[in-house]
Amino acid sequence: MSENTFAKDIHSGLSAPFKHISSKYFYDDIGSGIFQDIMKMPEYYPTACEFEILSMQSAQIIARLNFNEPFNIVEFGAGDGIKTRQLLKQLVDKDVDFSYVPIDISKRAIEELEANMLEHLPSLKIKPMIGNYFSMIEALSAAKEASLFLFLGGNIGNYEKDEVDALLTSFQKSMKPGDKLLTGFDLQKNPSTIRYAYDDPAGITKAFNMNLLHRINRELGGNIQTNQFDFYSYYNPTNGEVRSYLVSLAKQKIHLQLIDKCYDFEQNELIRTELSRKYTLKEIEAAATKNGFKLLEHFLDCKHYFTDSLWVK
Repeated sequence: MSENTFAKDIHSGLSAPFKHISSKYFYDDIGSGIFQDIMKMPEYYPTACEFEILSMQSAQIIARLNFNEPFNIVEFGAGDGIKTRQLLKQLVDKDVDFSYVPIDISKRAIEELEANMLEHLPSLKIKPMIGNYFSMIEALSAAKEASLFLFLGGNIGNYEKDEVDALLTSFQKSMKPGDKLLTGFDLQKNPSTIRYAYDDPAGITKAFNMNLLHRINRELGGNIQTNQFDFYSYYNPTNGEVRSYLVSLAKQKIHLQLIDKCYDFEQNELIRTELSRKYTLKEIEAAATKNGFKLLEHFLDCKHYFTDSLWVK
């Protein structure tokens, strides 16, 4: 992500009638590190649920791939890769001919992922790529090999409904007939379980959000006093949406030196930072059909909190 793109998006978001910062900007090197801490929180169930699925059901997932030639496993937003490693280990142990292509926006995350993967799976063929999903899709579409695309962790929940369709359509267009997509969806459940996962008592999710302000200061020469902002998150069980915000605690003006722009905040004014939508199985099936996929199978954890849903083009 170029500095100019970041500056442009921050200016657009902070000058909008309803201020917002895209959740993709959470994941600079520091933010990626904080997210590793989030995944270790006892309240944050998605990581443990998906780890269980990929640890206990990898053989079943592999059986449904039905690839007879060498293929690629392309992972969008690979993160630390610990969950994915459960699936890759099964393939390596079976001496299956495949290449792992992890994609992440954070260079440091990719470097650490590659080192960790090769430490545990020395014979793994790994071809990492650094960048956002959309900039990589065109390059991937030229691959001759069949591919399994991974979009794990419930990341699809971070997209608005129209953005979900645009994302899935872009995936679908870059895929060949017979290619598969394994997508993680966080499922609707007890609202209290979800609420504590996104507003934990230790304040780690707050720090994750506040890092957006620190990042603006670091990269754009901002003079934001972060103690003049707070964090607020809530879950709406009627539509399955978690919404997160930064809250201005005072009437204030901030200045970004790099682009020489100022932004006024009223007391209690909000900056929208994140959407994390929770799905029903029927909604997942409808999204697959609408965007040109056929559902093969839902792989659920034992609590039915989460599913990795396997689709085919």
